[in-house]
Amino acid sequence: MWPTHQLENALACLRAGHTVAIPTETVYGLAANALDVAAVAEIFRIKNRPAFDPLIVHVASLEAALPYVTELPELVKRIYTALGPGPVTYILPKNERIPDLVTAGHPTVGIRIPDHPLTLALLKQIDFPLAAPSANPFGFTSPTTAAHVQQQLGDAVCCILDGGPCRVGLESTILDCSGQQLRVLRLGGLSLEALEAAAGQPINQIQTSSSNPQAPGMLIKHYNPGKPLRLLAQGAALPATNPSRTGLLRWQTAVDGIPIHHQRILAVDGRTETAAARLFAALRELGELDIDLILAEEAPQHGLGLAINDRLRRAAASTDWE
Repeated sequence: MWPTHQLENALACLRAGHTVAIPTETVYGLAANALDVAAVAEIFRIKNRPAFDPLIVHVASLEAALPYVTELPELVKRIYTALGPGPVTYILPKNERIPDLVTAGHPTVGIRIPDHPLTLALLKQIDFPLAAPSANPFGFTSPTTAAHVQQQLGDAVCCILDGGPCRVGLESTILDCSGQQLRVLRLGGLSLEALEAAAGQPINQIQTSSSNPQAPGMLIKHYNPGKPLRLLAQGAALPATNPSRTGLLRWQTAVDGIPIHHQRILAVDGRTETAAARLFAALRELGELDIDLILAEEAPQHGLGLAINDRLRRAAASTDWE
């Protein structure tokens, strides 16, 4: 399905200690050998990412995580059996093989098995796991196509594996499995309802952390689209603005009063899954317009709408629109 030379180039880059942009079902990641401190440091340098923000480690299967964790709870096995590879990261106690740089000094590590055939093929051909945050400069909108990666990181990456547009479009849901009770540290591409059904129990959701986060995507200010963003309640009237200098992110329908080419609709069909897959690309498109402000309508508070609103709140916090 993909050219063989793409995979061969990526394998050569990774084995040489370089970074590779990889496709997943969530967003594109900036990957390097998780066991190689110098290679991991290159991820932080390219992204201009603070060292206190930990990275997620990607493996080909749950069994492939065993050499890097001290414990794999039965509940995690049960959840994985129900959900399989996909947009969920499991926070587990790490062992000494995972460098502290990967986990920002925490005794736990985020383990993920991505659901993308090209990246799974890559992971199966290397004898080390991949540390991989999103493939974009720190604090900005995550990439959902190879073109987004090229636009933002360019030649800083050894190679970019083009696996097509990301199917889910939101980063993984992060599930803390290291304590006595399951906790969601970050809402993402797998709904809380789906996780609770697989776990067979309620799962707590913690509040945003602004310093020393245990997992990625927990900072208050993040996902900057490049223009000031103001969040509006669903169905709220538009505030008075200069229409020609305003962009609008709408949930399901366009509105009068703002040029139609300044508007992006997330889900004509009303599905939160459709909106999630469209979110980052729409924010990126609006951020590239010659405007002064983006108005963004909240999604419904169910399914992936919770994670969409989480990203929009962080995007609004990362900009100054007043």
